[in-house]
Amino acid sequence: MSDKSRAGGRGFVGGEPRASLLPAEIREERAAKSVRTGLLLGVAATVVVAGAATVGVFFWQMQTALQLEAARNHTTDLLQAQTEYGEIRQLRSDVTMVQAAQRIGVSTEIDWQDYLQQVQATLPAGVVITQLKLDSASPLAEYAQSTAPLQGERIATIAFTATSTTLPDVPRWLDNLATLPGYADALPGETTANEDGTWTVNITMHVGDAVFTDRFAPPEAEGDGEPASTENGGE
Repeated sequence: MSDKSRAGGRGFVGGEPRASLLPAEIREERAAKSVRTGLLLGVAATVVVAGAATVGVFFWQMQTALQLEAARNHTTDLLQAQTEYGEIRQLRSDVTMVQAAQRIGVSTEIDWQDYLQQVQATLPAGVVITQLKLDSASPLAEYAQSTAPLQGERIATIAFTATSTTLPDVPRWLDNLATLPGYADALPGETTANEDGTWTVNITMHVGDAVFTDRFAPPEAEGDGEPASTENGGE
């Protein structure tokens, strides 16, 4: 026999003999136990996976609920801020309307006390105003204008009667009236001699819009005035 055959024979003959001497019932029980163990492990793994999924869904729902609550709170804050800003806008609108009403209401306001004192200062010596009638523009209607070509645009009329101990110098008085602010024109009426030796003269004076007080007029923008002139000297 060759060495190869002997080597092969030794390997076969020298192998560890194995034989199951357990009864078939025990082998079946062990196989069933292995199956049950595998099933239990599978069920346990399924429970673990399901539990992890449940926990994940719970935390996801909690996070979603927190985000939803935050969004609702943000919406509530925005609505509250909008309400507050709406009140501020309404207040500003009301203030603007009040200011506009003030400007319209006093747009034709004249400080008659001050202006009549200036008229009084133009009287020639010995002349006293005895009667006075005022008529001025209204914010709701335009003031009637004269159709005479030589009469200026007016917003008020002052009709006064004056008495003088001597024959009044009416032309001089008219010249003095022309220096008043807002002067438009002045028309002399009749000059009458009275029985007691005094004289009576009637004058109707018209004034323009320069006499308005403009108390609530909007302020002029900066830079509207004329720039101051400068002189550059040279040698």
